[in-house]
Amino acid sequence: MISVNLISKSYGAKQVLNAINVSFKPGEINGVVGENGAGKTTLFSCIAGLEAYKGQIDYNQVSIKSRVGFLPTNPHFLSKITGKEYLQLVCNARKVKLTDFKEQNIFDLPLQQYAETYSTGMKKKLALTGILLQRNDIFILDEPFNGVDIHSNIMINQIVMRLKALNKIVVLSSHIFSTLHETCDYLHYLKQGSIIKSVDKTAFDTIEKDMKSSGIDARIDALNLK
Repeated sequence: MISVNLISKSYGAKQVLNAINVSFKPGEINGVVGENGAGKTTLFSCIAGLEAYKGQIDYNQVSIKSRVGFLPTNPHFLSKITGKEYLQLVCNARKVKLTDFKEQNIFDLPLQQYAETYSTGMKKKLALTGILLQRNDIFILDEPFNGVDIHSNIMINQIVMRLKALNKIVVLSSHIFSTLHETCDYLHYLKQGSIIKSVDKTAFDTIEKDMKSSGIDARIDALNLK
Protein backbone atom coordinates (compact mmCIF):
# COMPACT_ATOMS: atom_id res chain seq x y z
CA MET A 1 0.00 0.00 0.00
CA ILE A 2 1.07 3.56 -0.68
CA SER A 3 0.35 6.00 2.14
CA VAL A 4 0.56 9.70 1.28
CA ASN A 5 0.79 11.69 4.49
CA LEU A 6 0.47 15.49 4.63
CA ILE A 7 2.18 16.02 1.28
CA SER A 8 2.68 19.68 0.38
CA LYS A 9 4.49 21.21 -2.56
CA SER A 10 5.27 24.79 -3.52
CA TYR A 11 7.00 26.43 -6.45
CA GLY A 12 8.32 29.61 -4.95
CA ALA A 13 5.40 31.47 -3.41
CA LYS A 14 2.83 29.33 -5.25
CA GLN A 15 1.31 26.53 -3.16
CA VAL A 16 0.45 23.64 -5.52
CA LEU A 17 -0.30 20.84 -3.04
CA ASN A 18 -1.65 21.43 0.45
CA ALA A 19 -1.39 18.65 3.09
CA ILE A 20 -2.58 15.78 0.90
CA ASN A 21 -3.64 12.61 2.72
CA VAL A 22 -4.59 9.58 0.63
CA SER A 23 -3.79 5.87 0.34
CA PHE A 24 -3.70 3.45 -2.59
CA LYS A 25 -3.99 -0.32 -2.15
CA PRO A 26 -2.92 -3.19 -4.43
CA GLY A 27 -5.68 -4.57 -6.63
CA GLU A 28 -7.56 -1.27 -6.68
CA ILE A 29 -7.78 1.38 -9.37
CA ASN A 30 -7.79 4.92 -8.01
CA GLY A 31 -8.77 7.89 -10.14
CA VAL A 32 -7.78 11.48 -9.44
CA VAL A 33 -9.86 14.26 -11.01
CA GLY A 34 -9.74 18.03 -10.98
CA GLU A 35 -9.54 21.06 -13.22
CA ASN A 36 -6.35 21.90 -15.09
CA GLY A 37 -3.90 23.31 -12.56
CA ALA A 38 -5.49 21.54 -9.59
CA GLY A 39 -2.21 19.74 -8.86
CA LYS A 40 -2.79 16.26 -10.33
CA THR A 41 0.46 16.03 -12.28
CA THR A 42 2.46 17.48 -9.38
CA LEU A 43 0.94 14.93 -7.00
CA PHE A 44 1.79 12.10 -9.41
CA SER A 45 5.35 13.37 -9.79
CA CYS A 46 5.80 13.49 -6.02
CA ILE A 47 4.52 9.93 -5.58
CA ALA A 48 6.79 8.73 -8.39
CA GLY A 49 9.80 10.29 -6.66
CA LEU A 50 10.40 12.88 -9.36
CA GLU A 51 9.71 15.94 -7.20
CA ALA A 52 10.87 17.03 -3.76
CA TYR A 53 8.05 17.66 -1.28
CA LYS A 54 7.14 18.21 2.35
CA GLY A 55 5.45 15.34 4.16
CA GLN A 56 5.90 11.60 3.84
CA ILE A 57 5.10 8.87 1.32
CA ASP A 58 5.39 5.30 2.59
CA TYR A 59 5.43 2.15 0.50
CA ASN A 60 6.23 -1.21 2.12
CA GLN A 61 9.39 0.22 3.69
CA VAL A 62 11.22 0.23 0.33
CA SER A 63 12.06 2.87 -2.24
CA ILE A 64 8.99 3.58 -4.30
CA LYS A 65 11.07 4.99 -7.14
CA SER A 66 12.40 1.54 -8.04
CA ARG A 67 8.92 0.00 -8.20
CA VAL A 68 6.89 2.62 -10.05
CA GLY A 69 6.09 3.13 -13.71
CA PHE A 70 5.02 6.71 -14.41
CA LEU A 71 3.24 7.63 -17.65
CA PRO A 72 3.29 11.43 -18.09
CA THR A 73 0.61 13.27 -20.04
CA ASN A 74 3.08 14.20 -22.78
CA PRO A 75 6.06 11.81 -22.82
CA HIS A 76 9.37 13.16 -24.12
CA PHE A 77 12.24 11.15 -25.58
CA LEU A 78 15.93 11.62 -26.14
CA SER A 79 16.90 12.92 -29.56
CA LYS A 80 17.91 10.27 -32.11
CA ILE A 81 16.68 7.28 -30.12
CA THR A 82 14.48 4.75 -31.88
CA GLY A 83 11.41 3.18 -30.34
CA LYS A 84 13.25 -0.10 -29.97
CA GLU A 85 16.26 1.56 -28.35
CA TYR A 86 13.96 3.30 -25.89
CA LEU A 87 12.30 0.03 -24.88
CA GLN A 88 15.72 -1.56 -24.50
CA LEU A 89 16.85 1.33 -22.32
CA VAL A 90 13.92 1.16 -19.91
CA CYS A 91 14.15 -2.64 -19.69
CA ASN A 92 17.86 -2.42 -18.89
CA ALA A 93 17.04 0.08 -16.14
CA ARG A 94 14.96 -2.60 -14.37
CA LYS A 95 17.28 -5.49 -15.36
CA VAL A 96 14.57 -7.04 -17.53
CA LYS A 97 16.19 -9.27 -20.15
CA LEU A 98 14.43 -8.51 -23.43
CA THR A 99 16.09 -7.78 -26.77
CA ASP A 100 13.43 -8.55 -29.37
CA PHE A 101 10.22 -6.57 -28.93
CA LYS A 102 8.16 -7.91 -31.84
CA GLU A 103 5.71 -9.82 -29.66
CA GLN A 104 5.54 -7.05 -27.05
CA ASN A 105 4.83 -4.35 -29.67
CA ILE A 106 1.08 -4.63 -29.09
CA PHE A 107 0.36 -1.14 -30.48
CA ASP A 108 2.18 -1.89 -33.76
CA LEU A 109 4.58 1.01 -33.36
CA PRO A 110 7.37 1.66 -35.91
CA LEU A 111 10.13 0.70 -33.50
CA GLN A 112 12.94 1.33 -36.00
CA GLN A 113 11.84 4.97 -36.32
CA TYR A 114 13.09 7.80 -34.10
CA ALA A 115 10.67 8.22 -31.19
CA GLU A 116 10.81 12.02 -31.43
CA THR A 117 9.11 11.75 -34.84
CA TYR A 118 6.13 9.85 -33.42
CA SER A 119 2.70 11.43 -33.15
CA THR A 120 1.42 12.41 -29.70
CA GLY A 121 -0.61 9.22 -29.41
CA MET A 122 2.26 7.02 -30.58
CA LYS A 123 4.62 8.57 -28.01
CA LYS A 124 2.14 7.83 -25.26
CA LYS A 125 1.78 4.21 -26.41
CA LEU A 126 5.56 3.77 -26.57
CA ALA A 127 6.01 5.15 -23.04
CA LEU A 128 3.18 2.95 -21.75
CA THR A 129 4.71 -0.13 -23.38
CA GLY A 130 8.00 0.71 -21.69
CA ILE A 131 6.65 0.86 -18.15
CA LEU A 132 4.63 -2.31 -18.72
CA LEU A 133 7.70 -4.24 -19.84
CA GLN A 134 9.55 -3.11 -16.71
CA ARG A 135 7.25 -5.30 -14.59
CA ASN A 136 6.58 -2.54 -12.09
CA ASP A 137 4.38 -2.97 -9.02
CA ILE A 138 2.93 0.56 -9.17
CA PHE A 139 1.51 2.34 -12.22
CA ILE A 140 0.80 6.06 -12.19
CA LEU A 141 -0.94 7.02 -15.41
CA ASP A 142 -1.50 10.71 -16.14
CA GLU A 143 -4.25 10.98 -18.76
CA PRO A 144 -3.52 7.55 -20.35
CA PHE A 145 -6.59 7.72 -22.62
CA ASN A 146 -5.99 11.23 -23.93
CA GLY A 147 -4.64 11.62 -27.47
CA VAL A 148 -4.84 7.98 -28.55
CA ASP A 149 -7.19 6.34 -31.05
CA ILE A 150 -10.37 4.50 -30.05
CA HIS A 151 -8.90 1.02 -30.57
CA SER A 152 -5.92 1.87 -28.38
CA ASN A 153 -8.24 3.30 -25.73
CA ILE A 154 -9.99 -0.06 -25.54
CA MET A 155 -6.62 -1.82 -25.26
CA ILE A 156 -5.41 0.53 -22.53
CA ASN A 157 -8.62 -0.01 -20.59
CA GLN A 158 -8.10 -3.77 -20.77
CA ILE A 159 -4.46 -3.37 -19.72
CA VAL A 160 -5.54 -1.39 -16.65
CA MET A 161 -8.02 -4.12 -15.74
CA ARG A 162 -5.30 -6.76 -16.19
CA LEU A 163 -3.02 -4.81 -13.85
CA LYS A 164 -5.80 -4.78 -11.28
CA ALA A 165 -6.19 -8.55 -11.58
CA LEU A 166 -2.42 -8.89 -11.03
CA ASN A 167 -2.83 -6.99 -7.74
CA LYS A 168 -0.86 -3.95 -8.92
CA ILE A 169 -1.38 -0.46 -7.54
CA VAL A 170 -2.91 1.71 -10.28
CA VAL A 171 -3.51 5.46 -9.99
CA LEU A 172 -4.75 7.40 -13.01
CA SER A 173 -6.27 10.69 -14.07
CA SER A 174 -8.81 11.43 -16.77
CA HIS A 175 -11.16 14.22 -17.76
CA ILE A 176 -13.66 11.69 -19.12
CA PHE A 177 -16.11 10.59 -16.42
CA SER A 178 -17.43 7.66 -18.45
CA THR A 179 -13.91 6.23 -18.52
CA LEU A 180 -13.52 6.73 -14.77
CA HIS A 181 -16.86 5.01 -14.12
CA GLU A 182 -15.74 2.07 -16.21
CA THR A 183 -12.27 1.59 -14.75
CA CYS A 184 -11.93 3.02 -11.25
CA ASP A 185 -12.84 1.62 -7.83
CA TYR A 186 -12.23 4.91 -6.00
CA LEU A 187 -12.24 8.54 -7.08
CA HIS A 188 -10.47 11.50 -5.44
CA TYR A 189 -11.45 15.09 -6.21
CA LEU A 190 -8.44 17.41 -6.16
CA LYS A 191 -9.22 21.11 -6.05
CA GLN A 192 -6.71 23.93 -5.62
CA GLY A 193 -4.11 21.53 -4.25
CA SER A 194 -6.35 19.74 -1.73
CA ILE A 195 -8.33 16.52 -1.93
CA ILE A 196 -11.79 17.70 -0.96
CA LYS A 197 -13.64 14.43 -1.51
CA SER A 198 -12.83 10.72 -1.87
CA VAL A 199 -15.59 8.26 -2.77
CA ASP A 200 -16.09 4.68 -3.88
CA LYS A 201 -17.73 3.64 -7.14
CA THR A 202 -21.26 4.03 -5.81
CA ALA A 203 -20.79 7.79 -5.30
CA PHE A 204 -18.83 8.86 -8.40
CA ASP A 205 -21.83 10.89 -9.54
CA THR A 206 -21.51 13.17 -6.50
CA ILE A 207 -18.06 14.31 -7.63
CA GLU A 208 -19.29 14.89 -11.17
CA LYS A 209 -22.15 17.00 -9.80
CA ASP A 210 -19.76 18.93 -7.56
CA MET A 211 -17.52 19.75 -10.51
CA LYS A 212 -20.47 20.81 -12.67
CA SER A 213 -21.83 23.07 -9.93
CA SER A 214 -18.52 24.86 -9.33
CA GLY A 215 -19.40 27.87 -11.46
CA ILE A 216 -19.47 26.11 -14.84
CA ASP A 217 -22.96 27.32 -15.77
CA ALA A 218 -22.05 30.93 -14.93
CA ARG A 219 -18.96 30.77 -17.11
CA ILE A 220 -20.96 29.43 -20.05
CA ASP A 221 -23.68 32.03 -19.51
CA ALA A 222 -20.98 34.72 -19.86
CA LEU A 223 -20.62 33.73 -23.52
CA ASN A 224 -24.21 34.92 -24.10
CA LEU A 225 -24.79 32.13 -26.60
CA LYS A 226 -27.74 32.73 -28.95
